Amino acid sequence: MGVRKVPEVKRKRSSNTRRRRKTVSSAVPYFLRKYPRWTWWVGGIGVISVYIWLFYYFFVSPTGFRWRALYGEANYPDGYEIHGVDISHYQGDIDWDDLRNAMIEGCPIRFIMIKATEGSSRVDEKFNDNFYMAREYGYIRGAYHFWSNKSTAREQAYFFLDKVRLEDGDLPPVLDVEHKPKDQSVEDFQRDILTWLHVVEDKYHVKPIIYTYYKFKEKYLNAPVFDDYPYWIAHYYVDKVEYKGEWKFWQHTDVGRLPGIKGYVDFNIYNGSYYDLKKLTIGSQD
Repeated sequence: MGVRKVPEVKRKRSSNTRRRRKTVSSAVPYFLRKYPRWTWWVGGIGVISVYIWLFYYFFVSPTGFRWRALYGEANYPDGYEIHGVDISHYQGDIDWDDLRNAMIEGCPIRFIMIKATEGSSRVDEKFNDNFYMAREYGYIRGAYHFWSNKSTAREQAYFFLDKVRLEDGDLPPVLDVEHKPKDQSVEDFQRDILTWLHVVEDKYHVKPIIYTYYKFKEKYLNAPVFDDYPYWIAHYYVDKVEYKGEWKFWQHTDVGRLPGIKGYVDFNIYNGSYYDLKKLTIGSQD
């Protein structure tokens, strides 16, 4: 019995297939179709490279020093030997015996700035203990007031003077100012800051130290009258200070680590010698 041969059916190309291929082809602009395909790859790689560079420049590079400080080898400013820290209740209970032997870049800690007061009613809960122990362990110590926009300059100045008893050998009083009221003019804000400085200066007969971020100083405390006050600059994760004026202290990181202190602590350097630092203290200035 023979096998019946089925005639081969020739498939016809559907109109949908022709239309789809035509659509894909027409989706590519004519001016691109005349270039070889490899040029598309080169152009795409170039665009991606530009995006990567922009991402690094604007997002990665500004935080690179912080990443190194947190997860890599610590880097400290070169050319400075006088190191210090600033502390408050955020550091909790400090083991002063361990801290006594701590070193930064092979150099001992020479000075400690201690938060004392804030506004016109708040004393840092660790201030009295920290202030006493810093002197007991031989550090040059300083006390700072954190400026508040919720009370007057005079109220804050007299509150600081009432709660803090600086002695000969201590650093001048410090005003930590980081915020300006949005509804206050720069002139009025500067006048308030000067009021605090003058009241405290009249008590100790030394120029108080101003602590703030360098951009804040350039924007709000750039009047020549403030140039007479020692400047403690806060400027993190950079190789060098970008501020062009004179400065005494530089808070260069907020992620320092030391034995005796739990968690992170701010690291600072003094712009001068140990002799110069001691000459800055109360009772030693000419």
